[in-house]
Amino acid sequence: MKLKIGIFDSGIGGFTILNSVLKTRSDIEIFYLADTKRVPFGNKDFEQIRSIAKEICIWFEDKNLDALLVACNTTNSCALDILENYLRIPIFDLINSVSEVVTEKKIGVLATPSTVKTSYYKKVIESKRENVKVFQKACPEFVSEIEKAKPNINKLNYLSDLYLNPLLKKDIEELILGCSHYPLIYNVLKNKIPSNIRIIDPAISVVNKFNNSFLISKNNSCTSTSYENVKFFVTANSEEFCKKVKYWLGIYKEIRFVNLRTND
Repeated sequence: MKLKIGIFDSGIGGFTILNSVLKTRSDIEIFYLADTKRVPFGNKDFEQIRSIAKEICIWFEDKNLDALLVACNTTNSCALDILENYLRIPIFDLINSVSEVVTEKKIGVLATPSTVKTSYYKKVIESKRENVKVFQKACPEFVSEIEKAKPNINKLNYLSDLYLNPLLKKDIEELILGCSHYPLIYNVLKNKIPSNIRIIDPAISVVNKFNNSFLISKNNSCTSTSYENVKFFVTANSEEFCKKVKYWLGIYKEIRFVNLRTND
């Protein structure tokens, strides 16, 4: 019997969580929802995100999920309570998960403007560790560039310098990639920071927490990644999303269209 898992994001950012979980276990069926009609979430206001979160809950409600992996930091920071209260299943979120693996005193966070505005990362990390300082940097243009069919490497390099430099001036010791899209450009970011700064991908933390709650039997541990039991759903541009699935995951999959908006 496979576990039914929900993963959602505004677009392809959730691929980082999807890959992390598929690398570890084969006993899961995944419903991947991308709200491509409203990507990016990170530039929207607090109430908009909470409204979208309610619609996402309504869509997942009849899927009989065993757990939900929150693949969107912006929704995590603005509407985690809505997800938890509405779905009433185990919810595994990025921010609380990654706060448990921080080890240094000066932490940098790259995130969307909406996530930074809530200061959720700062509040959670500083509440769990003494004498920690968290420095946040909003990255308004990253997601839109990463979401392009063919990201412009020159633009990404320029934006990386722009967003990283203020954090590097704070002598950070660890860098949290506080948007699930950012690990997709891990190599670009890694080349721009000193080797002694540890880069933390919250996707790994949230999947570890999930796997600790839903233990993997020996028969279901993985040696290779298979997308056979993954279903993709989008709210717009299914053909374009299909191209992105091919580009980032190297597979062809059926992309199903759904309507989330309750007022349509």
